[in-house]
Amino acid sequence: MTGHLRAPETTHSEEGAAMAEDWWVYRGTGGPHDGIAGLPPAPPWRAFGAPGTDPSTLPAPPPQDAAAGLTARRLGKARQAAAYRADEREVQAVNLALHLRRPLLITGKPGVGKSTLPYAVARELRLGPVLRWSISSRSALRDGQYAYDAIGRLHEAGLWREKDRRAERPEERRRYGVHRDRADREPPAVGRFLRLGPLGTALLPWRTPRVLLIDELDKSDIDLPNDLLNVFEEGEFEIPELSRLGPGAQEIGTADQGRTAVVRGGVVRCAEFPLVVLTSNGERDFPSALLRRCVRLEIQPPDEERLAAMVAAHLGEEAGASPSTSSLIGEFLRRQREEGAELANDQLLNALLMAGRGLWDGGRGHDVLHDVLLRPLNES
Repeated sequence: MTGHLRAPETTHSEEGAAMAEDWWVYRGTGGPHDGIAGLPPAPPWRAFGAPGTDPSTLPAPPPQDAAAGLTARRLGKARQAAAYRADEREVQAVNLALHLRRPLLITGKPGVGKSTLPYAVARELRLGPVLRWSISSRSALRDGQYAYDAIGRLHEAGLWREKDRRAERPEERRRYGVHRDRADREPPAVGRFLRLGPLGTALLPWRTPRVLLIDELDKSDIDLPNDLLNVFEEGEFEIPELSRLGPGAQEIGTADQGRTAVVRGGVVRCAEFPLVVLTSNGERDFPSALLRRCVRLEIQPPDEERLAAMVAAHLGEEAGASPSTSSLIGEFLRRQREEGAELANDQLLNALLMAGRGLWDGGRGHDVLHDVLLRPLNES
């Protein structure tokens, strides 16, 4: 990171965008750029990592195409991330969170696109794959920090002890071909049975901040928001299974598919606080201690322009420009505004997909689209 805010060069994709303010790092235009290099140093009360550390010596985030599984499916919607155009309030909130090194708490009704924003930020600022932690009522802080396969380690340790006993008997060495090489006599390293979760991976010392999405925090146990506070304030946590081994380094797995990291002294400590995005459907209140430490943003249901961009990103430009698309988007918005219907964006996508396959062509098809695929979520 540099100490001076340097605006990224304007790309062709940014033509026609609203004039960005000088302090903006994220611009919400969808065009990837290196604006993160111009992020000023953290406030003294939010500075982490060893003083004087050269960021260029730290590992860079993996490329976005290195994601796998669910994350790959979400990042496979690169067209959606590219098409996403954040409004000024969203851009301001993201930049405040980046400058202040504070979590961003996004609230809004289900299906308005709360989780799309962090993917758009990660793509535009080239911050690597989004680390996603989906919350349920059973989620605990450690689930996000790391997982330890104690049973697997015990099993492998038993195999090692049996192999070591055979190495002591000449007849067994001849029968099973067991040797007394030093590598064969070493017990399995504990790091092989540890894997950092999304939160733990985000708190590794990266060259640039990672993006961590903690999705639907309002589904959590009542204690989780408070448990997160200490980690957010300290920017680090301890792995007891490693710290009891002393100050040495251990290589362990991460939430980035197939990648490992070195942890020293059993402590995971960030160099730059990650961009943590917490999403909530507004179904519960959070403790004031969490709220005052977050930048808060409420996302409103998208307008016709943003819905059309979303449709084009998912279904292609032709689908976005078809008459049935305009008609369905208009009906979608009318029912939300005039009837108070709770409708999610993915319901609209489902309806448009089936309309493109012929369901729009007849009167009965219209009824199926409206009564089944566009049935309000608040209708029993």
